[in-house]
Amino acid sequence: SFTPVTLELNSGRQSPPHFATVVSEESSKEDIVDAEAYQPYAGVQAPEALPDIFVPNVLPEGVDEELLWVPQTDSVSFRPLCFCASSGYYVNLLRVRGAGLLSRHKHPGPVHGHVLKGSWKYLEHDWVAKEGSYVFEPPGEIHTLVVPEGVEEMITLFHVTGSLLYCDTQGTVVGAEDVFTKLELAKKHYAKVGLGEDFVQQ
Repeated sequence: SFTPVTLELNSGRQSPPHFATVVSEESSKEDIVDAEAYQPYAGVQAPEALPDIFVPNVLPEGVDEELLWVPQTDSVSFRPLCFCASSGYYVNLLRVRGAGLLSRHKHPGPVHGHVLKGSWKYLEHDWVAKEGSYVFEPPGEIHTLVVPEGVEEMITLFHVTGSLLYCDTQGTVVGAEDVFTKLELAKKHYAKVGLGEDFVQQ
């Protein structure tokens, strides 16, 4: 593994080109050997690159928080953060209020999750994802997400690539959703509650 090298000023040694080195942790920026490391990029960005997505407040003030959550069932809803139609993925906060479940399903692509509140588990595994946990779901695995009794509210950030395929107990696909169905659901919800379809762009 790589360990950044700490150099003394005027030592005559050079630091690696991509790492600014300092004399000590107490040193100020003026003490940095390579001051250029703190200069912003001065060139031209790639013209084909898409703009950043920056959401300063996922649950913004001035908007009724409940309006931001797109309902899927009486207890399950999501707060969309990013819909990427060109790459087929989406990022959202999944919320389950009270004990409940997200029906048995699998993904053809990878899924990353980070638990922000509450806890949940898969019926197919022994571990429990709690606040602060990170989960990677490999493509092809079938699982059933359950929020146990005693958890008032569960919120998890999920990055989902590809489809979510709902299955029966034998693995036969009986339903599906993807970035396009999630986007359409969100647009309809925001139009219904008076925020407008374009709110998905925020």
